[in-house]
Amino acid sequence: MAATITATYTPDNDDWTVTVSGLEGEPLTGRAPGIIAARDRADQLVEKLAGGEKATVVHLLNGSAFEFTHAYMSARLTRPEEAPRESAQEARSELQEAIDDPAAGVFTDIGEAIGTQRTETGDASEELEAKPPVARA
Repeated sequence: MAATITATYTPDNDDWTVTVSGLEGEPLTGRAPGIIAARDRADQLVEKLAGGEKATVVHLLNGSAFEFTHAYMSARLTRPEEAPRESAQEARSELQEAIDDPAAGVFTDIGEAIGTQRTETGDASEELEAKPPVARA
């Protein structure tokens, strides 16, 4: 039969304290920056406490498994803040340089295709004779 272990999470500013208790022995406590890291730390403490035995772990925040799950999943599903980009003015000037540089091949004028220009390879005065389609059996 699997033993039950309780992991209790307590926020402390940006850090979290997790206390793992159950089975016989003293509860184990760890700290981590953020709830996701605290959940990983709880797994490490459970492994140490259970000593390889199979264990069922109940994760609690403010005494509620639902509140823990909500906070944990919100943190997992929230996009991380992106590193600050260069200023908009710098980005515009880089783009303008690319547009103005004819050797870059990005843009030559607005409305023209990206890439090399198409050139005609024949005499434009020649007309092509239309041929009927060939049916094959």
